[in-house]
Amino acid sequence: MNRNRIRIQISNAALLLVFIISIISCSQGSKKSGKTGETEKAGITDSIALRDLSRHDFLYAGEAKVQDMYILKNGKIAWEYKGPRDQGYMGEISDAVLMNNGNILFAHQRGITLITPEREVLWHYDTPEGYETHTAQPIGENYVVFVQNGNPAQVFVVNIKNGETVKSFEVPVKNPKNSHGHFRHARLTKDGTYLIAHMDLGKVIEYDIDGNQLWSMDTPKIWSAEPLENGNILLCGNDRWIREVNKEGDVVWDFKLDDYPQYNMTKPQIATRLENGNTIINDWFSDWGDTLDIKKPPIQAIEVTPDKEVVWIVQSWEKPNLGPSTTIQVLNENRIPENKHFGPFK
Repeated sequence: MNRNRIRIQISNAALLLVFIISIISCSQGSKKSGKTGETEKAGITDSIALRDLSRHDFLYAGEAKVQDMYILKNGKIAWEYKGPRDQGYMGEISDAVLMNNGNILFAHQRGITLITPEREVLWHYDTPEGYETHTAQPIGENYVVFVQNGNPAQVFVVNIKNGETVKSFEVPVKNPKNSHGHFRHARLTKDGTYLIAHMDLGKVIEYDIDGNQLWSMDTPKIWSAEPLENGNILLCGNDRWIREVNKEGDVVWDFKLDDYPQYNMTKPQIATRLENGNTIINDWFSDWGDTLDIKKPPIQAIEVTPDKEVVWIVQSWEKPNLGPSTTIQVLNENRIPENKHFGPFK
């Protein structure tokens, strides 16, 4: 009788031990999967740490009905620019660059503006009626190069100290009457040439200072083309496929958004390669056509490794609300954006 009781007690203790181990294992599994209540609410299965805004200090801007820009440091807004609210729609911000001296150059459809950290306007260009400007880049502290959509579409190099246009040339478009669809992104290369993403032509074309075409590649649905230090080009467009290609047109790296449906990214605009080899991809939310579901907000940007692992997610529509995303410039790097030249201008 006593032996039977001992056996029963041992058996019950063993069952209790198995039950406790199973609970601990389930708990640890949940932590590893990151499926907390907060992440499930956001529609993401990754850990909350992935959405930590303090991963980078960065300049943030996007195409929206308001001209808002932000600089975030240590995960908090350290500086902000709120565009005019009393003058109606002033044009969407498609491009923004924080220079090494703290000034910010931004293109906003109806003009291009250079401001100080105190928001003082140092230089401004008004886009003529019927034309648009969506991309601009500083050359040193004296020049700005930009593309102007319209008929004719043109590249301009302007001396911002005296307002003189020191160089200009026309560039081709497919539909001259649809200026809004011509260009969004262009960047100078390390060789002093200009790489332009022709949206309506579905091409990327490299130009010299005299407007001669040096290289081109068919790129349907292209939005941005970023020249890389290794001589390759990082392409991003509405086909939801980000690609690094060489001058022969070979794909040497790619990232297909359709392979990551959990992130619900639908409108990639600009991809940027970081010094650590990772790539940041912006995803645009339209103030004009999309409906924001704050319970399941869209991703604004992600950072992926060369092995295509997602290591950072920007998803900030509350506290702070960063708004739509078009461009992110990571600031904790050694780059000087204005350290470029275009032909003899530097």
